[in-house]
Amino acid sequence: MINVQKIHHVAYRCKDAKETTQWYKDMLNMDLVLAIAENEVPSTKAPDPYMHIFLDAGMGNVLAFFELPNSPEMGRDEQTPAWVQHIALQVENVDELVAAKAYLQEKGLDILGPVNHGVFKSIYFFDPNGHRLELAANIGTTEQFAQLNEVAQAMIDEWAITKRAPQHAAWLHEQD
Repeated sequence: MINVQKIHHVAYRCKDAKETTQWYKDMLNMDLVLAIAENEVPSTKAPDPYMHIFLDAGMGNVLAFFELPNSPEMGRDEQTPAWVQHIALQVENVDELVAAKAYLQEKGLDILGPVNHGVFKSIYFFDPNGHRLELAANIGTTEQFAQLNEVAQAMIDEWAITKRAPQHAAWLHEQD
């Protein structure tokens, strides 16, 4: 049996490791904690130089990026809407979320939100690599999160059959 302890890191591709490192430091106060560079891929032995950077996302969480100079220019999955694939980072509360929005707008970023998701509120924006980022602040109660947990499997089971939104947690969207 596997006992996952936490996410070690999540890795994405970037256009420029140095620019990405500086952007995440300037915009989100995330420090560079590790950089690994190889001229050969360890797992495949392919001769493909890369820079792999690791950024501190707080509480032991790590967001990582690969710069791949010999690969074709970065793109994204055109079959998937831009809003689907994103990196969500948590802030302490809604006041911090609102302050983050103002700060990022002052830095020239286009920000969407706050959007109310019932048990959390979020703002959205893009990094210089085209990755969509979300900052989220929880607003739900312990009871609300417990209720969502209770109906999660039933919702998945119903979705698998109908491919329509189950109504087990419709109350989420009936709030302000």
